[in-house]
Amino acid sequence: MAARLNPYLMFDGRAREAMEFYHGVFGGELSISTFGEYGDPSAEGADGVMHAQLDAGELVVLMGSDLPPGTGPDLPANGTLSLSGDDAAALRGYWDRLAADGTVTMPLEKQMWGDEYGQCTDRFGVSWMVNIAGSGA
Repeated sequence: MAARLNPYLMFDGRAREAMEFYHGVFGGELSISTFGEYGDPSAEGADGVMHAQLDAGELVVLMGSDLPPGTGPDLPANGTLSLSGDDAAALRGYWDRLAADGTVTMPLEKQMWGDEYGQCTDRFGVSWMVNIAGSGA
């Protein structure tokens, strides 16, 4: 079996909203399980997301969850996720949807190394880098 890296994002009560947003960006299949499905369905926080997985084929496998009930308010740093490749139309589409209602920290535009590159933070505070391979400088 091959190994692969799957980004896992943590949210403070907004995992369902965030993962549904990413599903709208990337498509694919989204599965969501709540804390209540694997514990007391009447407990506080039972409707929170225990685990969500977005499988968008070869491009993206993205996982996420809410912080477990009773966890402190500090979120772990989500880091930066990178999308890259040579399918310019698909990557620009992802960029447009991720940047909408977010903050563009570097516009997606041609860079000195020949690629188009941009950075944004989406509306959930997750940082993204998008690189569209060019013909070189």
